[in-house]
Amino acid sequence: MKRVGLLGCGSIGTQIALAIDSGKINASLTHVYDESKDASITLVEKLTTKPTIVENPHLLSSNPLDIIVEAASQDAVKDVGLSVLQNKKDLMIMSVGALLDESVYDILSDACKDFKKTIYLPSGAIAGLDGIKSVKSELESLAITTTKHPRSLKGAKFFETSEIDLDSISSKTMIFEGTAQEAVSLFPANINVAALLSLTGLGSNKTKVKIVADPNTDKNTHHIEASGSFGKMTFTIENFPDPNNPKTSMLAILSAIETLRKYCSDEIQIGT
Repeated sequence: MKRVGLLGCGSIGTQIALAIDSGKINASLTHVYDESKDASITLVEKLTTKPTIVENPHLLSSNPLDIIVEAASQDAVKDVGLSVLQNKKDLMIMSVGALLDESVYDILSDACKDFKKTIYLPSGAIAGLDGIKSVKSELESLAITTTKHPRSLKGAKFFETSEIDLDSISSKTMIFEGTAQEAVSLFPANINVAALLSLTGLGSNKTKVKIVADPNTDKNTHHIEASGSFGKMTFTIENFPDPNNPKTSMLAILSAIETLRKYCSDEIQIGT
């Protein structure tokens, strides 16, 4: 049975932990860490099998684990990712935006080779990544338009300098247009889908992103268009937000659970 460490005990981390505890994932959750000790304690109290709470994130990978699941933040990936791989543990990353920092990507990519470990990036809140990967060399354009309720965008770094008042938006309004690199920097907790899409396809500076605020929607919608010498692909995904964290789609959590379940299973694997 695979042994799992959890970095981040918020809404995503909690759902992953509950999936392990219920037996949905054939694994053992042995150690957890969150910047908030209270969050760690709250999570452990919900579980039948109690993991150990470690006192700092680097202690996670010093324990006898197979994989560490990051469900915390881009900063957590930058701070801890290398030490996880150096300690010869696999790593699953939810805060994919951290990898759009080329220095972080290069360091972790080299560490995977040096220590013969693997980083897993779940598909998250979007679909169609298998198709995008298969035509990567033939891609000419790649774009994503993400539409969310204004409350799902609150707190983003973008609004520190923007004059847009989310509370005053009364109809569908495009609030951002730029590259994936720019989007992930300005909306670090809201637009990991753009980071993942860009890593799969044309890169962060060639993947186009639009972000729309719509006070009349109850979903997080992602519309993806890819074209090139292969033809054209179009995907539209409508996700309900996680009730405990509107910044996150329920599909992102389900995708993380499925990625970890596959990692921990011995069975026929479907898809690339």
